Amino acid sequence: MRICMVSDFFYPSIGGVEEHVYNLAQMLLSLGHKIVVLTHAYGDCSGIRYVTHGLKVYYLPIKVCYNQCILPTAVCNVPMLRAVLLRERVEIVHGHSAFSALAHEALMVGSLLGLKVTVFTDHSLFGFADLSAALTNNLLEVNLSMVNHAICVSHIGKENTVLRARVAKHRVSVIPNAVDTALFTPDASQRPSNDTINIVVASRLVYRKGIDLLAGVIPRFKNTHNVNFIIVGDGPKRDLLEEIREKTNMQDRVEIVGAVEHVKVRDVLVRGHIFVNTSLTEAYCMAIVEAASCGLQVVSTSVGGIPEVLPKSLILLAEPDIDAIHSAILVAIDRHQKSISSMIRTPASNGHIPSETDRRGMRRQRRKNHSAPDPVSWSQTGCSTPADESSQIEPVLCPYRCNELVETLYNWEDVALRTVRVYDRVRQERAFTISELVNAVYQHGSWFLGFFVVSHFLVRLLDLWRPRSRVEAAQDVARQHS
Repeated sequence: MRICMVSDFFYPSIGGVEEHVYNLAQMLLSLGHKIVVLTHAYGDCSGIRYVTHGLKVYYLPIKVCYNQCILPTAVCNVPMLRAVLLRERVEIVHGHSAFSALAHEALMVGSLLGLKVTVFTDHSLFGFADLSAALTNNLLEVNLSMVNHAICVSHIGKENTVLRARVAKHRVSVIPNAVDTALFTPDASQRPSNDTINIVVASRLVYRKGIDLLAGVIPRFKNTHNVNFIIVGDGPKRDLLEEIREKTNMQDRVEIVGAVEHVKVRDVLVRGHIFVNTSLTEAYCMAIVEAASCGLQVVSTSVGGIPEVLPKSLILLAEPDIDAIHSAILVAIDRHQKSISSMIRTPASNGHIPSETDRRGMRRQRRKNHSAPDPVSWSQTGCSTPADESSQIEPVLCPYRCNELVETLYNWEDVALRTVRVYDRVRQERAFTISELVNAVYQHGSWFLGFFVVSHFLVRLLDLWRPRSRVEAAQDVARQHS
């Protein structure tokens, strides 16, 4: 299959959508499909680029309007999008993110070109009350009326999309994100050797990520001198965190790293014992999965799709409230201290910490069995022993067991295979006719009908001016094997 992934969000920008598009494209390439990525130019990064394994990326010369998104004109970019889709002989257009105007426009152009398969992946949750959400929901409703199938990353995300976009639930599938557990591996040697406990936060520093809650939690640990915070990320709320750090005189205990490349996030995560997520809304949250893969205890707000992401053995959930988050962190600290005490009191049964070769062998066996491992305490891996049975504090899992558990739950091969099944199912359906598209747009957003009609006649005019048969097909570059 010849697939075109479209989104305003792609590398060199950093984020969950960017990582999802890249990793899914890489896995589909390895399965033998032809993949191209469409995004807008990022500064000097423009034109056609080839990245890992020969993945072809079109950085279109379109100006960014707001928050890395282009201006949603619905008409101006039709000639360029048509040329790329025809040149690459695209069979499937797959748009990503409800925020991406480029994805919406490419899906519309794909429908006008008569492509049988148009798929959209929604990565976010939206409300219904405020003006911005109402406008976005209306745009998404119109867009999905022209799309064959939609994919959400969680079940709560599916419910949200079905309600706000008024799309039939049988046209929406749930395929979660995944994480490269070979990249996000534990390394306990990077943690402090004394009794210091590092709490890591990795997030965009914006209101939606609950940074105001974090700013209320940090002062609670002012007098707990063995607890430090490491904050990764940047955004408008960074000034608030720096102000709190100054007011509480915790300059030496609150480290604000700033934005880092995604490949370097693991180097920060392995320094921590506990990972804290304070988001106010999340459809999935890749950060908590990456932290769990690195062996950290995860403390997170119980919002959106987060409760369905990780098993209870890997996460402590709290209401989006300062007191609740603080209490959950104290439980995580208590669990960590009890496990350390038990390790000192009761040495491991064989005194053996698994080597990297041992862990790779166990990982291959887990993947071969295709079954999630049972929660295993530190004593069963030679890392530590659980707390006393009389204690109500649950044992902390061995970091390497956490990594194996995450690998069995979320891997990109499974995500790619499930996505291909969606493609295959939709390919059995017939393409929408122009009359069906006009009717669907009119039913879901008559205000958009004018833009759609102009785009349709522009495509017809381009077919007359430069027939599809005269569009030179791009040459396929042989995939580079690592």
